[in-house]
Amino acid sequence: MFSKGQIIFGIIFFIVFSIIIGFMYRKDLKLHRKFYKGSIWMLLAFIGFILFIVAIKFFLK
Repeated sequence: MFSKGQIIFGIIFFIVFSIIIGFMYRKDLKLHRKFYKGSIWMLLAFIGFILFIVAIKFFLK
């Protein structure tokens, strides 16, 4: 099990890490919009492919 100090460290680390990641994302938002335009379609295609594989597995069982 985790000690009290490890749990506190984990919580503080998670909070600080989330704040830094959020700040960096906001800082680079213009670049994300410029270079990753249309990337949502790749994400949707990937999710659709995974769902297709699950459906095939389900129906061929």
